[in-house]
Amino acid sequence: MDPVPAFGLDFGTTNSAIARVGPSGVPELASYLSPDGQVPTFRSLLYFDREDELAPVEIHSGPGALIHYLEREEHGGRLVQSLKSFLATRLFSGTAIYGRMWRLEQLIGQLVGDLREQAERDFGQPVHRAVVGRPVHFVGATDQAADQLAETRLRASLTNAGFREVEFEYEPVGAAYHYERELDHDELILIADFGGGTSDFSLLRVGPSYSGRSGGDTNPQARTDSILGHDGVGVAGDAFDGKIIRHRVTPLLGRGSQFESIYGRILPVPAWIYQHLERWHHVSFLKSRSTLRLILDLRREALEPEKLDALLKVVENDLGFSLYRATEATKRALSVDKEARFHLLHDEIEIDEQVTRADFEAWIGDELDQVRACVERLLDATGIASEKIDRVFLTGGSSFVPAVRQIFAERFGAEKLRTGEELTSVANGLALRAASGG
Repeated sequence: MDPVPAFGLDFGTTNSAIARVGPSGVPELASYLSPDGQVPTFRSLLYFDREDELAPVEIHSGPGALIHYLEREEHGGRLVQSLKSFLATRLFSGTAIYGRMWRLEQLIGQLVGDLREQAERDFGQPVHRAVVGRPVHFVGATDQAADQLAETRLRASLTNAGFREVEFEYEPVGAAYHYERELDHDELILIADFGGGTSDFSLLRVGPSYSGRSGGDTNPQARTDSILGHDGVGVAGDAFDGKIIRHRVTPLLGRGSQFESIYGRILPVPAWIYQHLERWHHVSFLKSRSTLRLILDLRREALEPEKLDALLKVVENDLGFSLYRATEATKRALSVDKEARFHLLHDEIEIDEQVTRADFEAWIGDELDQVRACVERLLDATGIASEKIDRVFLTGGSSFVPAVRQIFAERFGAEKLRTGEELTSVANGLALRAASGG
């Protein structure tokens, strides 16, 4: 009898994926139709839309949400994204969409439920249990209670999505299972997993002696004992993107400009408006009646009203995702070249600004310091000297950023760095973890 297939779910801030390990023992990823053709990742997006006030609300998810959003932007639908980043936030429990209140667990359940059902169609079999990845520390979690709240909410969301049985595993541990699958020797490795909202690190021993492929009797405790430590920090790709928005976009939309109050005083335009723009998934929050009214009032009294006009166009057209795409394109270009153009073109608004790699690295200096400090904290906690580490496996989108890679090259040596399948290694590894039984 063939073994029961094992599934791994990587629910990410930006992208998600489901992998399966069947009789062959080789992980395979579910495939989804996107604007770029069939892809192994599922955009972590929901898009709500309707033709008019009497029409039923349509709900699209993943790549389908992106397709409908790009086709129907003028309809003024609601794009919901980066839901994972709210799990540890007690202040956010849900949001109203077309008159219906959606709890966070319902939104994530809708998204992951569609991900699961499409994977079932692709695999041709049900997917009701899985090993599910979680960050070492969720975005915004300042203590253990907040991390526990996030995991509890995520578990409830997965139940809403149709999963009957889930087991959580740290995402960098999932990446370790992926890394070690073809090793013919043991290694001590550091896994660095850079997501959209968190950067997570695990230090562990991998190889045949720990995976059960050594040919001899394997101690059931071998895998557990191989995990030496974990740590994480709530900064990653979204924070890097926000710095590009702050320095090259928001000054053109009124950040740092002034208005004249009714008492004749010259005051700065409130900075909190632009903080929302730095987190592209927060742009839709600015579309509330009270905030739009405030921006209109500011525009009437602004010393540079044209900048507030541009801000209104961004908010009214809900251009958060367009900002994200332009920022991602800039960041990718800077990973290859020393300068790039930030270019956003949408109807009546165009932003075209030069960004240099040197500027970008200076802007994200604080975040790089937090990553560096987190790695040092993990080494100190485990008592492992950097020269004892055989390999450093970098995964996740921000692992392409040269300044990020340089942190590990300087600390461990460039010859020790390894990468591969940066967007899907965690899902593959989680499926292998499910197949191993623990």
